[in-house]
Amino acid sequence: MKLSRREALWAGLGGLATATLANPLFAKTVDELTADFTGGAAPGSGGLTLTAPEIAENGNTVPVSVDAPGAVAIMILAAGNPEPAVATFTFGPAAGSQMAATRIRLAKTQDVVALAKMADGSILQASATIKVTIGGCGG
Repeated sequence: MKLSRREALWAGLGGLATATLANPLFAKTVDELTADFTGGAAPGSGGLTLTAPEIAENGNTVPVSVDAPGAVAIMILAAGNPEPAVATFTFGPAAGSQMAATRIRLAKTQDVVALAKMADGSILQASATIKVTIGGCGG
């Protein structure tokens, strides 16, 4: 089969459009993401510190940090965003500390949830409500 440049361009644009439009169809909910991360285990509390501002003037860049000594993985979820999965950090045995800091985008006032998978297999959870005055996801 031989494609002209025009046919190859249309095929590429069609693939790009399909990937863009199909993305919301495959978005998982917070409950599904939590179940995937925890493996069905019930999360406990304590030992996990989620630091975030109470009020974010601009939802485009909200600073968030998570500290979980002894964790092998940390997951951050934003329940009110169109795509709730924000970030997952994995720590190896040579990691100096199990801490992650990033800036996230929030569409509106919502809960931000941090989950930590500990080395012993237990799961820890912490959450914070962040009030957003100007939404960052087109809001």
